[in-house]
Amino acid sequence: MVSYLGSCLTLYMISIVAIRALANERRLQILEWLKNPTKHFPPQVDGDLVKDGVCGALIARKLRVSQPTTSEHMKILCQAGLTRPKRIKKWTFYKRDEARIRQIKRAILAKV
Repeated sequence: MVSYLGSCLTLYMISIVAIRALANERRLQILEWLKNPTKHFPPQVDGDLVKDGVCGALIARKLRVSQPTTSEHMKILCQAGLTRPKRIKKWTFYKRDEARIRQIKRAILAKV
């Protein structure tokens, strides 16, 4: 019973963090782009768009914002469990965490 309550509370907290992350139009746009990276981003020198994710610099360019602004958006998406970062050389690449997104969707829908 206690472990069930703990897991429910954890899922609830994850849902709140995810909802806050999704409350920003730019972060929603990033997630949409990352759903099909080869359609929305040019090929990269390092890292495969699908396997490794999209370089933060490309996301910043497409958003038309600075890299620090993009880094903050990506930090929030990663903390919410919606994306995963991967370091290659001096760059950070971002990819959607599809399993976690499904889990968060189920948790949010269960609360509605």
